Amino acid sequence: MSKIIIYSKDVCPYCVRAKALLEKKNASFTEIKITDEVIRDEMIKKSGGRLTVPQIFIDEKHIGGYDDLRALDVAGKLDELLK
Repeated sequence: MSKIIIYSKDVCPYCVRAKALLEKKNASFTEIKITDEVIRDEMIKKSGGRLTVPQIFIDEKHIGGYDDLRALDVAGKLDELLK
């Protein structure tokens, strides 16, 4: 199974939606909560400068945010990434 990492914040509806979509797909993931500047800076660097959450990575590949994850699902490409 793929290694999935989600950078998130506690009060974030898009984070909730992203996690719900992955749970629906029975995909396990590691959630890294943005609790300080060090973690935030790490996320920004890994995501190529993106400042918003969630930021999602599957097998070290940057997927983007919830809208990007959902677009992959609608296009039928998410299941392949989650194998």
